[in-house]
Amino acid sequence: MSSGTIERRLAAILAADIAGYSRLMGYDEVGTMRAFKAHRSELIDPTIARHHGRVVRTTGDGMLVEFASIVDAVGCAVSIQRCMIARNEAVPIDRRIVFRIGINVGDIIIDGVDIIGDGVNIAARLEALCEPGGLCISRGANEQIRDKLSLAFADLGEQTVKNIARSIGVFGLAAHDIAGLPEEALPELPGESSVASAAIPEQQIRFCRSSDGVQLAYSCIGQGPPLVKTGNWLTHLEKDLESPIWRHLWRDLARDHLLIRYDARGNGLSDREVEEISFEAYVRDLEAVVDAAGVEKFDLLAISQGCAVSIAYAARHPERVNRLVLYGGFPVGWAKRPSSAAETEQLAAMLTLMRLGWGQENPSFRQMFTSQFAPDATREQADWFNNLQRISCSPETAVRTFQANGEADVTELLGKIRVPTLVMHSRDDGRVPFESGRRMAAGIPGARFVPLESRNHLILEHEAAYPHFREEISAFLRD
Repeated sequence: MSSGTIERRLAAILAADIAGYSRLMGYDEVGTMRAFKAHRSELIDPTIARHHGRVVRTTGDGMLVEFASIVDAVGCAVSIQRCMIARNEAVPIDRRIVFRIGINVGDIIIDGVDIIGDGVNIAARLEALCEPGGLCISRGANEQIRDKLSLAFADLGEQTVKNIARSIGVFGLAAHDIAGLPEEALPELPGESSVASAAIPEQQIRFCRSSDGVQLAYSCIGQGPPLVKTGNWLTHLEKDLESPIWRHLWRDLARDHLLIRYDARGNGLSDREVEEISFEAYVRDLEAVVDAAGVEKFDLLAISQGCAVSIAYAARHPERVNRLVLYGGFPVGWAKRPSSAAETEQLAAMLTLMRLGWGQENPSFRQMFTSQFAPDATREQADWFNNLQRISCSPETAVRTFQANGEADVTELLGKIRVPTLVMHSRDDGRVPFESGRRMAAGIPGARFVPLESRNHLILEHEAAYPHFREEISAFLRD
């Protein structure tokens, strides 16, 4: 926390943990961890995102989540508990993962990406008072939802809890009450089909060769009209489906499309040791992947430096691209943009540090990149991205990729794009200037430009900008 003004805000805080976690781990450690991970990726994280929550931090057996609305927090909790009943039906009673959830609405103190204060502590105490499979909320939370949700919480009276000076008014919804709720009382509860669709379909990984013989790994997941995602660095076809940085986007896109992704040369499952890393090689690689995948006409999605590659491809092959979605991109690389002497020195220092620090076990250097790509990442997301940098490519490839991206310049091609184009960019992007996205959109005839209220270069599932991001893509690709 900075030494300046303390930042506070009013928020709804949800604290959750697994009842009997130590017993479950003692019985089957690997199976318990695997089951919890599946519940998170298939149910919990998507439900939190749909209710506009932000996972602040996680523990081995639970998590702390922040919501701007108490209605969203309670709706999220009831949805999770209701769906867990169905997910546990075929599991022996002594091996079921059952959650306890406590929710409070109150004042919190902002400490970087973390939150602290009595508002958080009370939520944790409410969780401890909760029966397995149920939900406990504070008196203040109950008063705020009373006229907004058709849920009748039982008054459990005033409770004295550890480390809280005053007693807390507690209201509870038991597990059997949640199970017996009529459909009309459920707050935006996803049905079984919604829960199933939250899971990422199984992907098929294949390989093809680019024109210079470099072997590229690509994958196909989902069904529907083909959507090709142009390669960019810092990806790994296998790891991305587990990553809280990428999995939500691939999961959502694969619901309505045959999603084709590939690891750029030097990255992920594609050949790591390659002779050429250049902008032209990236364009040839995109040509090779779409030919190997057998798609004649498709929508094209690009993120970051993939935008310039997609622009070059669409200008050369307009007959194959239906629509173009560009996010967080730039028409001119960093090496060709005007820069001050200080910026030039900073870039030179960054290249040196990449050579020396990229592959080390200590993530301190990579954290600098993470802070640029996703300054509002949760601890889990930051840890994942730190590790993804190390496993996705070598230090040498990272430097060469960074240099190749800096030399890109598709300014002259912007006016040649004749396909419908959607351009999006985070307004406070710390990695690629907002002005770069604006200039890219201005140069493409008829392109629609959508600013996103975010500081992150990579849009994260928990932030408010993500539903906007997804809705814009869905509506554009439906037209």
